Amino acid sequence: MKSAHESNFFSVNRTLNVGGTILDLGTPRVMGVLNVTPDSFYDGGRYNSDDEILRQAEKMLTEGATFIDVGAYSSRPGAADVSPNEELKRAVHAITLVIDKFPEAVVSVDTFRSEVAHAAVQEGAAMVNDISSGKLDVNMIETIARLNVPYIAMHMRGNPRTMNDQTDYQNLLIDITNHLREKTRTFREAGIKDIIIDPGFGFSKTIEQNYLLLNNLEYLKILGQPIMVGVSRKSMIWKTLATTPDLALNGTTVLNTIAILKGANVIRVHDVKAAMEVIKLVATTLA
Repeated sequence: MKSAHESNFFSVNRTLNVGGTILDLGTPRVMGVLNVTPDSFYDGGRYNSDDEILRQAEKMLTEGATFIDVGAYSSRPGAADVSPNEELKRAVHAITLVIDKFPEAVVSVDTFRSEVAHAAVQEGAAMVNDISSGKLDVNMIETIARLNVPYIAMHMRGNPRTMNDQTDYQNLLIDITNHLREKTRTFREAGIKDIIIDPGFGFSKTIEQNYLLLNNLEYLKILGQPIMVGVSRKSMIWKTLATTPDLALNGTTVLNTIAILKGANVIRVHDVKAAMEVIKLVATTLA
């Protein structure tokens, strides 16, 4: 499916090698969020039992998710820190449950810690989603290269506890692009073959900056990598609409539609069915 901003000027990689299987990202894919935390901003505490984890994983896979992203550390502003051992225990337990029940599932682990990434991949995770692009763990890049798995690298300044104080950019789009360009070069030099970039909506960006970034998302195609967008139920939606995360699905659908039209290859969501409908309707419109 071609986006409304498709261009032949930049050569953008639209495939992903996941365990020897080549996934085509020319048609956008959905990554379903499965947080096994007590305090994530929307779904914290919802999936803390084995039955709840498996029911949600099955629901997302049935609705069409290509990836399930397991997170065991809440990165929302003000969230409590979690020890590496606790994060590892939560993540590995959930990943093992999902893969044992649904061996065909492509599971990603959402972590910035190399030891958690390593343990998760050993237990069957096929990808690593790192909010810090290796910044918060000096061993992460080498670990990903050695594990030979796809790496989702996000733009963020500081860490989840300090990021809201680091929103002063000379030029938002240029600064983010330069940051991700340097990161991508470092990853390539380290031997990481499959990279997805995530501009980091809600991370070290004001609400206004988030919308500026979304409106210019196609600018990131200059980097030549698949783009993931994660805006699902975030404060840029519910604060703008003066509502709550629970009532932000309609707003999420609107922004995911814009993201797909502007070239997003993966959308990371809490609500898979709605996201799949976005992809189908945009594809039908642009056919």
